[in-house]
Amino acid sequence: MSGMLDAPSADLASAITARVLRDPATIRARAHALLARARAGGSEYFVISPDAVLDDAAQQVATVTRKRYPDGRIPYHSRWRHFEAGGVDRRSHLDAKIADLDPAERTRAQIELTIVSVLLDAGAGADWSYLESTTGQRFTRSEGLGVASFHAFVGGMFSSDPMRPCQADAAGLQAITTDRLADAFQVSTDNPLVGLEGRAALLRRLGDVRTAISESVRETEAQLPAALRSKRPRCIDRLDTRLADLIPIAIAADRTISITQIFSRVLGAYSHAWLVPNRLTDGTPLGDCWHHSAVRGEGLSDGWMPFHKLSQWLTYSLLEPFEWAGVTVTGLDALTGLPEYRNGGLLLDAGVIVPKDSTLLDRTWQVGEEFIVEWRALTVALLDELAPRVR
Repeated sequence: MSGMLDAPSADLASAITARVLRDPATIRARAHALLARARAGGSEYFVISPDAVLDDAAQQVATVTRKRYPDGRIPYHSRWRHFEAGGVDRRSHLDAKIADLDPAERTRAQIELTIVSVLLDAGAGADWSYLESTTGQRFTRSEGLGVASFHAFVGGMFSSDPMRPCQADAAGLQAITTDRLADAFQVSTDNPLVGLEGRAALLRRLGDVRTAISESVRETEAQLPAALRSKRPRCIDRLDTRLADLIPIAIAADRTISITQIFSRVLGAYSHAWLVPNRLTDGTPLGDCWHHSAVRGEGLSDGWMPFHKLSQWLTYSLLEPFEWAGVTVTGLDALTGLPEYRNGGLLLDAGVIVPKDSTLLDRTWQVGEEFIVEWRALTVALLDELAPRVR
């Protein structure tokens, strides 16, 4: 009887903590708690301006939005917007390349393009650009990275099968070298791309993670009785190493899937590829989670403020491939606005978030310092209040 009352093992506690910190509801609740604290005067760094200032910021956003989208049809904040850079319909080019594939394979190709392109989208630097040979247009920053990664994908750079270029699989990713990536992204001494070696290493690491998962599945399968192995679904029997196989394409009977299902799978599948150092004591990677002394939570999650910005953006970018496949993605409001410098910068520039000491903006901060963690959290919470005002 006494054993039933023992404390949970360290592994179980870590598993519970990881689940809590990967829950979008935790992101939102802890962000709003820090916002309430700042409004009450408890923040060391920030003051939150009165609601009238947030109303003015909403009016600015609404004005820009009406100008940019006069018909009121506002698309997702998605990597697919960058594939439309320069007014070019590159999706049609991809569709033509994969027209002979069955519908499920076409969806896999769209998912894999999204994944590799999002993962390649870190800051490019001010001196890099990409010249698109088919249009003669030159693109920079995120648009340039999006267009360059699109052409690398349709050219077969991430595939190990020359007969099936429009895919990303483990072997294809593991074969990526810095030189090959530099060639695809037109990098030279006169056209330098920030973090080139790190991007290539990330893709190789993603291929390693995909291989490790397949080997784990294979080992588990080998331990099953023969009668059960014979009943395996074909997709498991093939033991593919395609990236899309880590995203749930097993859709409910009513052709729906929740956005939190996709987000959970994204985090579970790809978090081991990130280079974020935050981990629990058992080595569980936490990803985009950071310490803040004022954040309260249960057990090992106490003191951690999760964001998962890249994983959320990847999830948003996957919405369209699912919808093009005739699948309805439900619960879109479950995820948060993105805690990145454009959104946070808007709130600073509009005077909604005001540093208590203006000199705080003059120094360089590390991403894990409380000033940055709190700024990001306030951004998440205030976007929740800004959005209904904009609407």
